[in-house]
Amino acid sequence: MAKNIFGENFDGTLVRDRYAAYNGIGLDWQACIAHITTKAKEIKGEHALLPQTDQDPAVGPFCDRLINLCSRLCNTGQKLKSGDIPWERTTKIEKRFIRELHTICKQPLRFKPAETLRAYLAGPEQRFLFTFLRRPGVPPTNNHAEQSLRHLVIFRKICFGTRSESGLKTHSILPSLVQTARRQGVHPRKFLQTLLTADTATAQAALYNNSS
Repeated sequence: MAKNIFGENFDGTLVRDRYAAYNGIGLDWQACIAHITTKAKEIKGEHALLPQTDQDPAVGPFCDRLINLCSRLCNTGQKLKSGDIPWERTTKIEKRFIRELHTICKQPLRFKPAETLRAYLAGPEQRFLFTFLRRPGVPPTNNHAEQSLRHLVIFRKICFGTRSESGLKTHSILPSLVQTARRQGVHPRKFLQTLLTADTATAQAALYNNSS
């Protein structure tokens, strides 16, 4: 489904979590730092529930240091966006963060969820944590997408979903198009009119307009 939406030759930058459906889309992406923070907090909580004899004393400090690092990455993204940090400094900033991450991930962990996260952060996809430091306009998190979904998730929760396949498609497609129009600063009715009446090239240009 993701490939059907983005196409085979997508050359943009996705800001994404580790959901496997996004694998293979585009050559570059930004791993959502907020999701990594949440995962580290979950791991710390799960680990604390283990019997004392089964706990790994290195897991707590690993999670705390990782959460702190992610917080500073997000702050750096905000300062880059506001201009408080000039882009000329991003190369040095990235190198400093990489060195710190290597130190955090240096020691293997006995708790499997923590070790899985540590291996991911130390592996070849590590560079996608810092894409926002190399590509202007790319944020360190996908919070804007999560916030766009929030009202739809609440609606689904209080109405208990849809009753038919056609209702499911309608509820999935129309809100997505309306949110896309709002993100682009276009009136939803005008946006939908373009999609339904224009030729394919014009409709695709409207749908994938880069308004960032």
